[in-house]
Amino acid sequence: MDSRHLAGVAFCILLTWRCAAQTPTSTIHASYAGDAACLSCHKDKAETFLGTAHHLTSRLAGRESIAGSLAPGKNVLTTANPELSYRMDARDGRYFQSAVMGTPPKTSTHTERMDFVIGSGRKGQTYLYWKGDQLFELPVSYWTELQQWVNSPGYQDGFADFDRPITPRCLECHATYFEATHPENHYKQTDFIVGISCEKCHGRGAEHMAWAEAKTRDTSGSRILNLAKLPRDRQMDLCALCHGGLGKELAPAFSFVPGQALEQYLELPRPDPAARLDVHGNQVALLERSRCYQESGTMTCVTCHDVHQPQRDATAFSQRCLSCHQVQSCGRFKTLGSQIAGRCVDCHMPLQTSNLIVSDANGRSVRPKVRNHWIKIYSDAAR
Repeated sequence: MDSRHLAGVAFCILLTWRCAAQTPTSTIHASYAGDAACLSCHKDKAETFLGTAHHLTSRLAGRESIAGSLAPGKNVLTTANPELSYRMDARDGRYFQSAVMGTPPKTSTHTERMDFVIGSGRKGQTYLYWKGDQLFELPVSYWTELQQWVNSPGYQDGFADFDRPITPRCLECHATYFEATHPENHYKQTDFIVGISCEKCHGRGAEHMAWAEAKTRDTSGSRILNLAKLPRDRQMDLCALCHGGLGKELAPAFSFVPGQALEQYLELPRPDPAARLDVHGNQVALLERSRCYQESGTMTCVTCHDVHQPQRDATAFSQRCLSCHQVQSCGRFKTLGSQIAGRCVDCHMPLQTSNLIVSDANGRSVRPKVRNHWIKIYSDAAR
């Protein structure tokens, strides 16, 4: 799988969702407890977590999860080919994409159902469909900033194509679990858990629930992972599984166990210090280049990110910077004064264009802007 396969499903937006209704019951999931079980004891964290981009990064297709409009006139994507357009429809509670080919009245259509929504929709969404026991990317995505349907990344504008396969490594970063029956693109249709759940990071929770229900004082039987007690490298490994690049699989997707060394499961190339990294491709490596990270000894992703709740305010992130840095030490303080206190992130972690996620819309290529995690001083031109 090349980088475009992973990038093709790497979009984000926030929409309301509840886990329990989307987690199928299956005996293969006996080791999972489900997020509803986590809510019963950890409501303060689990309830807000349900609204995060992580948790919403994959869902079953439905009216609440599909961000694009299906209203007449807004549900059509025209392409560079005058004899090809796409139409998005809802029928009997199901959702579809159709390629309409030809010139009226002589047209033909190819229709597939939207089965999964990939990406929370903060930036956009891509959609998948079942073909037997295989999963494929649908040719039309939704771009939130443009508020319009666009050609999905990896699909060529003007060509009717429904054949981009979704490999297990693609799904590993957008779901808690899929039961793959083949390393390329075959899955059990009933054995999956969409979204990034509590157990993706804290480990499978069925044994923990049994321990909690037994109300024993023996904490050794808790069987759940407290991430704060992990060494920094193991904490970073957990984030690097999805934010450290594509990598080379050393073990089957979904076999990584939180708290273990990622290098046993996934080989992530160590980029040359002088290599230019895409702002979307390897955020962990970018952070590790930062002087803040190198001189801290304790800094991790969760130093700034509270993964249990939605975070959108750059000013709030800047407050994390000021827990270590004095605003008066900024070179611009003399000219701008205290107003820079809420702009640390905008200046030192600017939004920059990613070249890994590219879509076509109205004859032009569009790319999202992603925050650069290499914390440093940037020129005005780079911001």
